[in-house]
Amino acid sequence: MAVVIRLRREGAKNRPFYNVVVADKRAPRDGKFIEIVGSYDPIGKNQEKQLKLERVEHWLAQGAKASDTVRHLVKKAQAKAAKA
Repeated sequence: MAVVIRLRREGAKNRPFYNVVVADKRAPRDGKFIEIVGSYDPIGKNQEKQLKLERVEHWLAQGAKASDTVRHLVKKAQAKAAKA
């Protein structure tokens, strides 16, 4: 089973909100998933990226592939964690 870490769209029309999920590659974008590992609100005033970095790293170590956007979010979260 090929596993990917990608965004799952939530929210209303013209007001997107995304959950970062671990899912089977063959599952639809908003379909079944294995685990929620974070969230991302691109429009919110508090544009915090809440990611469970330890779970993301666990899945990457297990062979999961991250999408380009998720890879970028993880990179930013790791840089922020390194500063703190």
